[in-house]
Amino acid sequence: MTDNSKRLDSAIQFASEHEVGWSRDTTGVWGVHQDDPPPWNRLFGPVHPRGGVSGVIAQSGKPIIQFGEVDRADLTFSVAKAYLALLAGVAYDRGLLTPDQPIVEILPGIGFDDDHNRLVTWRHLLQQTSEWTGTCFDIPDQVDHFRSLAFAPVTGGTKGNKRELNKPGTYWEYNDVRINQLSLALLHLFKKPLPEIFKETIAQRCGLSDNWRWVGYDHAWVDINGQKMQSVPGGSHWGGGVSISANDQFKLTQMLLDNGTVNGARILSEDWVSQMRKPCALAPFYGYLVWLNDKQRIFKSLSSEAYFGMGAGGHFSLVEPALDLVVIIRWIDSSQADEFFGRVVQALRQN
Repeated sequence: MTDNSKRLDSAIQFASEHEVGWSRDTTGVWGVHQDDPPPWNRLFGPVHPRGGVSGVIAQSGKPIIQFGEVDRADLTFSVAKAYLALLAGVAYDRGLLTPDQPIVEILPGIGFDDDHNRLVTWRHLLQQTSEWTGTCFDIPDQVDHFRSLAFAPVTGGTKGNKRELNKPGTYWEYNDVRINQLSLALLHLFKKPLPEIFKETIAQRCGLSDNWRWVGYDHAWVDINGQKMQSVPGGSHWGGGVSISANDQFKLTQMLLDNGTVNGARILSEDWVSQMRKPCALAPFYGYLVWLNDKQRIFKSLSSEAYFGMGAGGHFSLVEPALDLVVIIRWIDSSQADEFFGRVVQALRQN
């Protein structure tokens, strides 16, 4: 065994020893809905038991090492937000949307019609600066007011307390209800269930398996042109969301590292992938539903060019352009992710 392999094995052992503290059977400490104020501290959609720590480490497009149950489809929580950004890219490439167009101009009657919300654009929703206000499938945007992140703490209020709204585009807030509203808007834009669009335009073309699923809340059904369709959430905050394997996540993430291509075939325009990585002026650590390592503020172990999907429960889909590297890690204690990434980077730099 080479020193490189030993270092990677050590990194994987470290991850395995720092599994997230959530129960594996969805009981007890599990999920983020439990942190919400009642009556929204419950599940609205299906969930299922999880596996243990798993992942894929790949360089130059080829997996170096895989660990855990890499073909097991597990909930991935807010990593799924990036999949909504991919679908928005499909719409952009088809000429169905322009980022700075107010959504109400093309989709009236779905929650963007009042004086405040009619200013909301696609870019606002993709960058989480929309300040959209309302109720999406019985959950009000207020639930995620004053939501605090470890690297972007919020002061001045308790999560779930209503705060005064700002003009759309002038305030950044991580808000899952607004993400669900974006998903609903994309559903109306495509006029076809998003999982079907995702399968046709992204999943099949990236070579994903058939065991991923993207499901909505039990009551999240709408009528579009006389057809009943389920709207899907961009995460599993209140259940539902994307269940997918580490191997399939690797293929999606590698497509981003390759600037929207798979084996030379273009999946998304290079223009759109570049937009996804462009820092939001109000939150330079955020792009289009992906996290940016601006000034290494999130992960000191990674370059400032790194970007990633991130979800509750210790899910990360990392692109590190400086090393032509993709890392998928699942169910790790998120407070230990920087140490894990650092160990991987050091192992590869010693190669």
